[in-house]
Amino acid sequence: HRHEVVGEVVEVGSAVTKFKAGNVVGVGLLVGCCGACLPCQSGIEQYCKNKIWSYNDVYTNGQPTQGGFATAMVVDQKFVVKIPEGMAPEQAAPLLCAGLTVYSPLSHFGLNQSGLRGGILGLGGVGHMGVKIAKAMGHHVSVISSSGRKRDEALGHLAADDYLVSSDVARMQELGDSLDYIIDTIPVEHPLDPYLSLLKVDGKLILMGVIKSPLQFVTPMVML
Repeated sequence: HRHEVVGEVVEVGSAVTKFKAGNVVGVGLLVGCCGACLPCQSGIEQYCKNKIWSYNDVYTNGQPTQGGFATAMVVDQKFVVKIPEGMAPEQAAPLLCAGLTVYSPLSHFGLNQSGLRGGILGLGGVGHMGVKIAKAMGHHVSVISSSGRKRDEALGHLAADDYLVSSDVARMQELGDSLDYIIDTIPVEHPLDPYLSLLKVDGKLILMGVIKSPLQFVTPMVML
């Protein structure tokens, strides 16, 4: 894939300390940043205004970035991770995008502790990773979907604890005020109100679906 790249280090610059030629490494969505702004100084380089995407972008020398479609790529060591021995590249690659997409907010919002109750809304690629990572953190995980189609996959293959069809009003009410967080991975416009009611006080709704149209909710739902 263009933005989930696993490869071998062929050359390192004189200032590189973390890696050497021959290492098997991974690169996600970023290959560079300015290093000087507040996000860069705070360890959240993904918010740097001058970050360099791993594809469809331009290096500081004017050359285009081509991600995993390139025969070789140049990356700031800050954005390179070692792939553990024995882990196949095709196992590691999805962790560099979908996996990180889910892990990052759980960590950022202090939700990377065991015993929490979480909801994963939508079971595409990011949702799939969401279930696996939340379960690995020791959470009770409910998959929430618009139909029963993915019940077997969620409960059988991914070992989710519960499966909730969003149109099942009785079950939605039963689970009201029960979740510490919901990771919303749905990539199309959808109402938020039904899902907000599932959250505990101070619960987190984490939006992960890239949606081009405005999402709507009534403010009392959030206030109350």
